[in-house]
Amino acid sequence: MQISTNQFYSNTASLLQKLTEKTNDIQTQISTTKKYAAPSDNVVAYQQLATIKQSAADNTAYASNVSLAQSLLQQSDSALTSVESDLTKASELVTQANSDTLSDAQRKTISTQLKSVMDDLASLANTRDARGQPLFGAATGDSAVTKNPDGTVSFTGTGTPASIPIGDGASIQPTDSAEHVFGGIATPGGTGDIFSILSKFTAALDAGGSVTAAAGEAGTSLSAALTQVTGVHGAVGARAARLDLVSSTMKTAATDLEATRSGIEDTDISTAVIDLQKMSTALQATQASFTKLSALSLFDYLK
Repeated sequence: MQISTNQFYSNTASLLQKLTEKTNDIQTQISTTKKYAAPSDNVVAYQQLATIKQSAADNTAYASNVSLAQSLLQQSDSALTSVESDLTKASELVTQANSDTLSDAQRKTISTQLKSVMDDLASLANTRDARGQPLFGAATGDSAVTKNPDGTVSFTGTGTPASIPIGDGASIQPTDSAEHVFGGIATPGGTGDIFSILSKFTAALDAGGSVTAAAGEAGTSLSAALTQVTGVHGAVGARAARLDLVSSTMKTAATDLEATRSGIEDTDISTAVIDLQKMSTALQATQASFTKLSALSLFDYLK
């Protein structure tokens, strides 16, 4: 089969163009470290990358929420530890005040100490979290509790604190309301809260005389309060453990997503360099052959 001069030039030019484009593509892949310069280079790969990048963005957002929730639970853990310490101290003071050997003046001194404990508890209840919001705040209210002019303490907000989303269809409540922590305590006289329990007993101490009955009631109530706070504290620990697991799972997922993305999008430099060398060699050889063949004439064949 004979090949015309025009066809020879056309075929060779087309081959040189393809080799040059392929060489330039590989050079671009190496310089940018990306396999594809535009969606049209590989539509399927770009669709996969879009899905992966959206999943990675969602994972990052949820990871941020998990980190926030962990911070709030750590603060709750610390605050509740202090609350438990204050309740233990209050129970000890109640027991001390119940001694028959104490005078009214001495009991008033214990009353002052208990009022100090109550102030500390109110301060802990109004702890601000890392966002500047009340750690034990409810769904409503700027603060968790309010100290009234008469020295009593009341709960400010109502409702359950908002949960934080930590995954698709999953959320966690990072804090508890002050009412849940400090209120709803079963006492011999009904249901009360830590502040009213302490206020009632300090009033009995300030009044003077025997406090045996009042001390018995206060002791029982404070024991119930400590049990309740310990239960809340345990729930905080359980939620923290859950977040640790979620965080670990997210880190693994993030690593897997990045590996998948890299496999689809990133240039394998070592392989690309070898391909570039092969392509450059083929291009040079084709150029050399074209130059040699195009220079031939009839006289060359007659030699």
